[in-house]
Amino acid sequence: AKLIAILTYHVVPGSVMASDVTKLSNASTVNGQRVDIKSAGGKVMIDGATVTAADVKTSNGVIHVIDTVIMPSTDDVVDTAVKARSFKTLAAALKAAGLVEALKGAGPFTVFAPTDEAFAKLPKGTLDDLLKPENKEKLVSILKYHVVSGEVFSSQLKVGRNVVTTLNGRKIVVRKYRNGTVTVNGTARVTTANVDASNGVIHVIDRVLVPR
Repeated sequence: AKLIAILTYHVVPGSVMASDVTKLSNASTVNGQRVDIKSAGGKVMIDGATVTAADVKTSNGVIHVIDTVIMPSTDDVVDTAVKARSFKTLAAALKAAGLVEALKGAGPFTVFAPTDEAFAKLPKGTLDDLLKPENKEKLVSILKYHVVSGEVFSSQLKVGRNVVTTLNGRKIVVRKYRNGTVTVNGTARVTTANVDASNGVIHVIDRVLVPR
């Protein structure tokens, strides 16, 4: 399974020629994760690997030769957040809510992940109350309000208002501006987008989303 994940990370659906590759900043692979593409100084880099030969045509597609094996993320959304070290509060909340195993599942999931600083912006005492066993149901509701089923990258959002349904069952409004800024429910701002995980994608936000 690991070998398949690595090999399919090297394959993009469709016949994408070099002239098209240089216009892209990323591409979705058969693996489900995305590779980053950078073009500069006459060179094209795919996740840090350099394209050494391009446009090798075949009967069912095209090959671009690279000088390094590229590796997909092997960490799920939970482990990716934990390793980032900016989500200790979120990790503790997921554990208290009993949602860790669920988010380690196959997914895919799109997670709007509040940082520790985002949780610190909640009114004093709010987080302590949410982490109490008697408030587990409310905590679960709030955390599920940050998760969407399926993989949604920022490039897939249309400019303007995007309404998506969360695992909570309620909808959130994700607004994309022409300058690339993305906000959620008008209060939270996406500070880092498109963090790949083995079972989804994470968008880092600067405020906790609270369903009403």
